[in-house]
Amino acid sequence: MNTPQRQKTSRIPLRLGFVPLSDCAPLAVAQETGIFERYGLNVTLSRELGWASVRDKLYYGDLDAAQSIAGIAFALGMGFSELRCEVAVPLILNLHGNAITLANTLKPSDIGKGEGLQSYLADSWKQDRPFTMAATHRYSSHHILLYQWLRRYGLSTPSDVEIIFLPPPLMPRHLKAGHIDGYCVGEPWNSEAILAGTGWCPATSADLSHGHPEKVLILSGEFLRERKDDAIALTAALLESCKLCQNSEFRNEMISILRLKEYTGASEEVLWNSLGHQFNSGVNTSSASAFHVFHGDSVNRPTVEKASWVLAGLRNIGILPDVTAGSLSRIYREDLFHTATLCSQGA
Repeated sequence: MNTPQRQKTSRIPLRLGFVPLSDCAPLAVAQETGIFERYGLNVTLSRELGWASVRDKLYYGDLDAAQSIAGIAFALGMGFSELRCEVAVPLILNLHGNAITLANTLKPSDIGKGEGLQSYLADSWKQDRPFTMAATHRYSSHHILLYQWLRRYGLSTPSDVEIIFLPPPLMPRHLKAGHIDGYCVGEPWNSEAILAGTGWCPATSADLSHGHPEKVLILSGEFLRERKDDAIALTAALLESCKLCQNSEFRNEMISILRLKEYTGASEEVLWNSLGHQFNSGVNTSSASAFHVFHGDSVNRPTVEKASWVLAGLRNIGILPDVTAGSLSRIYREDLFHTATLCSQGA
């Protein structure tokens, strides 16, 4: 298959799910700039509240493909949960993009980057409930990163910290209401709390695990079997869009797209906080150059090494059995990625 053969748009809709986060940018940009159409795709984007909805709709056939946390591919493809179906990951959509946010009732002078949290909980915690942090999903990178951060500073779950799971858009309001004491989530939901003055950030995911894979493109097995050309075209289109999203000269337009209510609905100020040059953590400012990585040398290739990072992290939390590397290539499909690069107009 090559791009000229795809000039005529398919009449069959392609149902593509996403969650309203800054790193849904490749999907939003591909839709709004006509990249999908140029690859002959009739894409209908489906905005989902959270990752459980993405998982369920992929399983029940309500989505053909989706932006997804990487863990869902393994949960579905290897049957780690009660739902199991064939899936494939032909593309990594981005690296990084997450951060840990704490309520502003926890003072940076007490907590630091996390080194003061253990003594704070031992000596100063006065609530009649456990110290509570939120992540986006049991199988998410956010859960992995939060666990790593807590463990780095001598804390464990559930004895020291209770972790609950919430859809990303709901986290800032729960933090403001005092229902939770912090969270690990993707942007713009850290910056939303930081700029509102209700939270501050002790660490970004680039600080915690530099180079970690974040969102992936996940295809349902049925879609891949029955519409393989469309699956390859979708991968190629999103690869081109990832390259465009990484271009600093396109950042203004990308933020204008992301701020639309169909996508994040966040303000330009909130989006610029991590997608611009400087990240305001609520304590200080630092370079945001590595906060989101959409494209670059081998960034988008779905390698076994990237899959292994996710599985190792989930095993460290204690929610996965050992998995042999041989089974990973059934899900992380470098062959599909390679075919897509050949027909990508942006390659």
